[in-house]
Amino acid sequence: MTMFAPAPAPAPALPVSDADPFALDVLQDPLPFQADLRDAGPVVYLRRYDVFALGRYEQVHAALTDWQSFHSAAGVGLSNFRYETPWRPPSILLEADPPHHDAPRAVLSKILGPRALQKLRASWIQDADILVDQLLSNATEFDAVTDLAAAFPLRVFPDAVGISGTGRENLLPYGDHAFNSFGPLNSLVEKGAPRVAELSGWVNEQCARDALTGDGFGAQIWAAADRGDITHEQAPLAVRSLLTAGVDTTVNGLAAVLYAFARHPEQWARLRENRTLARTAFDEAVRWESPVQTFFRTAMRDTEIGGTVIPEGRKILMFLGAANRDPRRWDDPDAFDLDRNPSGHVGYGMGIHQCVGQHVARLESEALLTALASRVESLEIAGPVRRHLNNTLRSWESVPVRVRLA
Repeated sequence: MTMFAPAPAPAPALPVSDADPFALDVLQDPLPFQADLRDAGPVVYLRRYDVFALGRYEQVHAALTDWQSFHSAAGVGLSNFRYETPWRPPSILLEADPPHHDAPRAVLSKILGPRALQKLRASWIQDADILVDQLLSNATEFDAVTDLAAAFPLRVFPDAVGISGTGRENLLPYGDHAFNSFGPLNSLVEKGAPRVAELSGWVNEQCARDALTGDGFGAQIWAAADRGDITHEQAPLAVRSLLTAGVDTTVNGLAAVLYAFARHPEQWARLRENRTLARTAFDEAVRWESPVQTFFRTAMRDTEIGGTVIPEGRKILMFLGAANRDPRRWDDPDAFDLDRNPSGHVGYGMGIHQCVGQHVARLESEALLTALASRVESLEIAGPVRRHLNNTLRSWESVPVRVRLA
């Protein structure tokens, strides 16, 4: 009797979607789109942009950690630097791969690491106390975005970098345009275009050695160039990386955690009982709201992921926000819960390109939340919450809150 091996099962058809993840209504509320994307399959072809979308945690995590197959050097936005010229020199961290990525990453990892940041801890906690005291002495209703989430990073981070003088108000609109430019050329990009030359010029001026104070992150980057750890050509680009990605993402992370606590008073009570939960709270908020929603990569070779072969040279679009709410990975993913261990979320990315400034953001959040927890018994939403739309970031324009003082 002749035995025949069973024929292999045919590969499932690749789901195709005509949805536009960068449509303004989707950016306003991306959760329904993200749920549909996850349900459709591990990989979905987005016809509108000719890209392969990943919405489930397993595939997003796999792509983020496989830099050999999915490169960043062709751009982490929709534009493909193989064929298009970027509007600014590519980031030597975010838009580079080994070996070009390694030396700048090592320098910044040391400068922004937990041990180095201990020198700033006491002063940032004091700054947070002063800011919160000033705010609460004048009002028990205020805007958590403008009065806290934006005010605190703009108060401490430029000083830490070594920016002197005026102009730090340029950082948020510059970062807003930089993150918008990762998406398609839609109305959000067009809105920021008139100020690109002005804002880019100001930021570039701040990256020069003689524009920086002698004791900040920027001076340490230039000192690393003097030692030969990086080149002198890379030094201003490394400083620019801090100014591009170090403010907007933190502002939105702080807004996320304040919004989360205003929506979940029982979680705020838990933080007040146990201040050591401040860092867990920030990471859970980053998972829950995902300030950075998306990033692109480019396949370096024909690469299989989620049962689909991504052809060499084609773009994938990873939905970090969708992965961070994937029920295949998280129990009750739509809940903001301090009992959860949020480690493993992809809100900071993952792998060699994971956010190098995440410890800075955590320290800022810890300082601000600790200052609030000692003074505020409860906080609640006090009016309409307004989103600020961005092609990459999950942002707020306004989160009005009302507090009851302790």
